[in-house]
Amino acid sequence: MTDRALAVVRAGALTTVQDRGRPGHAHLGVPRSGALDAPAAVLVNRLVGNPPEAAVLETTLNGCALRPRSAVTVAVGGAPCPVTVGGRPAAWGAPVRVPAGALLDVGAAVSGVRSYVAVSGGIAVEPVLGSRSTDLLSGLGPPPLTDGAVLPLGHPVGPHARVDVAPQPAPPAELVLHVTLGPRDDWFTPAAVRTFTSRTYRVSAASNRIGLRTEGPALERALPGELPSEGVVLGAVQVPPDGRPVVFLADHPTTGGYPVIAVVGASDLPAAAQAVPGTPVRFVAVRRR
Repeated sequence: MTDRALAVVRAGALTTVQDRGRPGHAHLGVPRSGALDAPAAVLVNRLVGNPPEAAVLETTLNGCALRPRSAVTVAVGGAPCPVTVGGRPAAWGAPVRVPAGALLDVGAAVSGVRSYVAVSGGIAVEPVLGSRSTDLLSGLGPPPLTDGAVLPLGHPVGPHARVDVAPQPAPPAELVLHVTLGPRDDWFTPAAVRTFTSRTYRVSAASNRIGLRTEGPALERALPGELPSEGVVLGAVQVPPDGRPVVFLADHPTTGGYPVIAVVGASDLPAAAQAVPGTPVRFVAVRRR
């Protein structure tokens, strides 16, 4: 049995293995998946000396606890949270040495939603279609962590960063999403389009890795009926029958039949990953297709 492994002591509400995802398989019905807050995942990998594509752990709200079988370097980033090693406080946002058998506890997020845990060598579960990411929609990749699970680790390829703490953006107090209208904004009344780009929504507690759901004014259709299913992309803003916009995130379906009123720019999506329920959301149109 290899000593390059992590034992999961506390899996938390939802902890998954994530990397850069598996783009290029939408024609097979396979979502991209991957870390929702990709810059945070890249940063913690850099802090422990991993390449940016190494697999990390993505926790949701209440963190996780892990026990390495050999000494490792870890870094925790994304949503700010308390970190302890062997019961003693440790740094968040910086490389931390964890001795063999010591308990690494990643606590509940103080703000934001998702924290990221990188381990020197990366999480070395078996890749599927070129990625180690857990995909909650299709079920590809490793299952979400459970108490008692054991995760294999790769071998370190570089030294950890020499920093006291790495600056990271704070979770948003207000989520501003810049959108390109279309391709189906003509399925909504002009008043609905104005409402979409001028009124404030709020993040719904029903949000997940598939989509950020919103609460707020319903958008009125100009056209009745339903579309035939058509391809949808990361960041697409789909409007289901209740009229409340849903922003598709990494585990989104690759096709859908509800009209897409707009698409969110990729650079705004990491902030969406950290927006807690109740966060105000504004959709700002930047140009028209």
